[in-house]
Amino acid sequence: MPWTERHLRADGRMIEAGIDSPGRFRLRFGRPSAWLVSYEDGRRAVKGRRLPYAFRSVEQLRYDFERDVEDAQRED
Repeated sequence: MPWTERHLRADGRMIEAGIDSPGRFRLRFGRPSAWLVSYEDGRRAVKGRRLPYAFRSVEQLRYDFERDVEDAQRED
């Protein structure tokens, strides 16, 4: 069953999390037209730079995403 959750922050940026089907996920931070951080189905993009992402666990995914969001906010 697909699931999506979005949180709009006071600064206009959004955090979006979703599961489309088993094994297909997405975590995003920024604005819909210009995500600063995006994790989707084995790929990771941080400020436009795309890299492969090896899913190991939900905990590791969350840690990696939160770390990249913090770094992107500091650099922005």
